[in-house]
Parts: sequence; structure tokens; C-alpha cells
Amino acid sequence: MISMICAIGRNREIGNKNSLLWNIKGDMKHFVQATRGKTVVMGETTYHSLFIKPLPGRHNIVLTINKDLIAPGCEISFDLQAVAEKYQNSPKEVFIIGGASIYKQFIPYASKLYLTLVDDAPAADTFFPDYSDFKIISESETQEENGIKYKFAELMK
Repeated sequence: MISMICAIGRNREIGNKNSLLWNIKGDMKHFVQATRGKTVVMGETTYHSLFIKPLPGRHNIVLTINKDLIAPGCEISFDLQAVAEKYQNSPKEVFIIGGASIYKQFIPYASKLYLTLVDDAPAADTFFPDYSDFKIISESETQEENGIKYKFAELMK
């Protein structure tokens, strides 16, 4: 099963100038708990943005067109379609973790979304794709950290 995990703003904002828009410890903890022990799939830009490479306790797959990419501890794939077909009907959950292009290309294959809905609309140049085909199956109470309000939502097709 292909799932996606992302923190998004009110207008689906996710990033600006290759950086995340928020540093919410509760969101990071949620990300770690959801993805630990699972396979995570990311684009090369997301891979380069990680402070710890590869993400520990996970099977990391980096999608790229760069034949010269060296990503120790990661599986490198040049074929998004092959990755999507391999994991779409897998009983094990696989997480798409970004960036925007990867989210956009994988959303037709995704069954579940784990979204941190941030009550904010900052300047952004990167957005999460339209997910109106998904319906909320669970939603947490609103939380606040450093003046930023957010809640966790799980959605299914």
C-alpha cells in the first residue's frame, strides 16, 4: 500500500526555496512514529535536504534521473513507475515523503494520506497536489506549538 505523509498549510503549501515551512517538533515526532520500520520513497532534492542520511530505521529509496548520485545506505531508482507498481498492492505500507514532484506523480497510486494540517498560509513555491478524492477517516484535536496551530488527519480514497 502506498501512503503519503506531509505537513501542509491552508492552501496546500509545503515548502519555499527548498526548505520546509515549519519546524514543528510534534509533526516530526508523528513522522518518525508513522514511518519507523517502513520503506520511505523520496526524490533526490528531499534526500539532499535530510540532516541524517539515510533516515535511520527505514528502507530508503531515492528516485532520481541523476545516474551519478551516490546515496550510501539507500536504494536508488530511476523508474518511478516501477516503484509505484511494486508497492501499490503491497500488504506492507510504503511512505512517499516528498518532494512536490514526487507527491504529484505518486498521488494516483496512493491509498492513504497522513497529513499534518497547519493553520497557516505562508509564502510558498511548493505545494501538495490536489487530494480532493480522499476522505478524512480520522482527525486529531488541534494542537499548538510556538504559536502554530495544527492537527493530524488520516485520509483514504
